Amino acid sequence: MDFFQFLFSLKRPHKRMVSVAVDSVFLVLSFWFALFVRLDSVEVVLNSQFWLLIALVCPVSIAAFVKLGLYRAVLRYLGTQAMTAIVLGVIVSTLAMVSFAYFLSVDLPRTVPFIFASFALVFVGGARALMRSLVGNGINRRGEPVIIYGAGVSGRQTALALAQSHEYHPFAFVDDDETLHGTVIQGLHVHSPSIIKKLIKQQKASRVLLAMPSASRARRQQILQTLEPLSVKVMTLPAMADLVSGNKLFSDVKEVEIEDLLGRDAVAPRKDLMAANITGKVVMVTGAGGSIGSELCRQILRLAPRKLVLFELSEFGLYSIERELQAIRAELGLDVELFPMMGSVQRQNRVQAVMEAFKVQTVYHAAAYKHVPLVEHNVVEGVRNNVFGTLYTAQAAIATGVETFVLISTDKAVRPTNVMGTTKRMAELVLQALSKLNSGTRFCMVRFGNVLGSSGSVVPLFRKQIANGGPVTVTHPEITRFFMTIPEASQLVIQAGAMGIGGDVFVLDMGQSVKIVDLARKMIRLSGFEVKDEHNPDGDIEIQFSGLRPGEKLYEELLIGDNVEGTGHERIMTAHEVFLTWEELKPVLDKLDMACHAFDHESIRELMLKAPTGFNPTDGICDLVWLNRRHVEDRSNVVALKGQ
Repeated sequence: MDFFQFLFSLKRPHKRMVSVAVDSVFLVLSFWFALFVRLDSVEVVLNSQFWLLIALVCPVSIAAFVKLGLYRAVLRYLGTQAMTAIVLGVIVSTLAMVSFAYFLSVDLPRTVPFIFASFALVFVGGARALMRSLVGNGINRRGEPVIIYGAGVSGRQTALALAQSHEYHPFAFVDDDETLHGTVIQGLHVHSPSIIKKLIKQQKASRVLLAMPSASRARRQQILQTLEPLSVKVMTLPAMADLVSGNKLFSDVKEVEIEDLLGRDAVAPRKDLMAANITGKVVMVTGAGGSIGSELCRQILRLAPRKLVLFELSEFGLYSIERELQAIRAELGLDVELFPMMGSVQRQNRVQAVMEAFKVQTVYHAAAYKHVPLVEHNVVEGVRNNVFGTLYTAQAAIATGVETFVLISTDKAVRPTNVMGTTKRMAELVLQALSKLNSGTRFCMVRFGNVLGSSGSVVPLFRKQIANGGPVTVTHPEITRFFMTIPEASQLVIQAGAMGIGGDVFVLDMGQSVKIVDLARKMIRLSGFEVKDEHNPDGDIEIQFSGLRPGEKLYEELLIGDNVEGTGHERIMTAHEVFLTWEELKPVLDKLDMACHAFDHESIRELMLKAPTGFNPTDGICDLVWLNRRHVEDRSNVVALKGQ
């Protein structure tokens, strides 16, 4: 192997010189072997005419190989083009031999050129094939053994790429196609998935590469369920379309997407609904730098609005999304004007000035505080941003003649046990009340659960904890949540907004709720580790239960009542729920405004309890300012009592 390493370490010109020298020797040997086989005598070596003949044939043959590009081919990547060059080169060499023998009147038996051609093909072509095999099976077998699940195009391309890697070496394919079982593809045996556990143990495979990018999520979920008990690291490969377009590389192998664990395929969006409120219009997204807001901007940009106004409080968030959208616009050649606007939805004059300046027609209101414990600890800001921010933005929309206003709501607004959910339900009440004023602005709200990869999602937290060796923290063993991908949620929001007639509460079909502890176990096992618990004390990563956080529910709901109807979209439903008229709601909002201004948390809680929000708190007031004030007051009272 040291000799091979030395050869492959040479510079390209030196490698070509070695190849030319070796091929020359092969051609000479082929010629003499052909004569020995035909004449069965070693005395032919003494014939000077034969020496002259091979001396003339050899340079012509090498020149033909050079012209055909044989020496430009890299040995370890030898393909059909190189083999074609060898065949054509040998044909040229044979014809040159016959021609020179005729003109020089060399007494060459007629069968010798054919025998020469056979030997030349074996020596020149066979030697290269042998070297390529030695390189693939020897030098690069030092990495971790891996199994490729899927012997299709992606799997074969992956095997070729990994064959040159020093980190991993593939030793087997696994495929569902029974007709491939027992076959050999690119030197790798194709096996049935039923023996994958045996293969992993025999070869001590470190990971499985899932090379099935075109398979449905439901199918990938089935595969992951079979791999999960094996505690082997599972990684996915990009789709061939992304590889061809240049959006992805073979190096973009990544951990299993959590969407594959959920196993639900997204429904293709309806183009008419996607374009209704966007194409050719002026669209504004509040909270444009957030998880949902930024994805809404990406989806909206591709639908070719006339103008897209990005409204965001965070300077960095606004800068990031604007840069990204500029790149997408340039790549797709879109004629869309982008306007990055800084501001807070709590300042109605700023929001109204922006809407008026750009003549906004559609608003997607995604600006909100959504993290449950943080809003519990910052009650006044949560109410200000989520309730009054929505009110001010909606009133600005009415004042400037906005056609459609879509609120991004949450499943936590249903029978809320926390301040965040209650503020979002009150924001819904605000829009329901304003929609009855016949203002000309069509209000609707879209309610859905957790989105994967958002700033508050457990998935990135679990990944980080697993990477650090654990423990993985789950609040409660029975806690469940609904999940949806950000792109799918954003598309459904856009489509639901197009279906609203005014005051509609749309609910997205989130599929089945997921038990968070089960999700944690799957992520641990599919990362190649075993769960450490009482049944497996020698496991790798432990799951610890930290207890429910302030205001956190065990189970989330999407509907308040049972008065639910379907719509023209299979993933979108509409709910008919209790609401207040503007005359009934306005006094409540006025009192809530005064209570927030005075930091009167007792009054804030009382008003939220009395409003038709279904607020049923599981904890007392958790606002940190209020708690610290109470603590200071209690200490002062204790000191005063001691002084008496």
